[in-house]
Amino acid sequence: MKAYDPYAIYKKTKIETSSPAELVSLLYDEAIKCCKLASSAIEGKKMDIAHTNLLKVQDILDELSYAVDTEKGGEIGESLLALYDYMKRRLVEANIKKDSAIIGEVVDLISNLRETWQEAMKTGQGSNG
Repeated sequence: MKAYDPYAIYKKTKIETSSPAELVSLLYDEAIKCCKLASSAIEGKKMDIAHTNLLKVQDILDELSYAVDTEKGGEIGESLLALYDYMKRRLVEANIKKDSAIIGEVVDLISNLRETWQEAMKTGQGSNG
């Protein structure tokens, strides 16, 4: 490992200086990136790399689940938890079957959530100003 890794320093600083709302976006971005890495690894017959990245996405979904406040979020929060759970189950299936199509389905779901989250952040910032 490099003693000086500018990307790692940038990433650490970005995480430490982001708002909770921005952290959710960063988690979505990382989940999408890891899904794509896993899918590429499956295509390249590098199953250990695919496995590692799929586990990372599952961990990210766990983190996102922990952040859901079902008291404030109500039915939407419950639906979001169910969606995170569904995606985790699909990723387990993708890992077992080494199926890139399933990973693609999860990428689409996460991408849609990310877009929705971005819009909600913009709307929230607009009403605060």
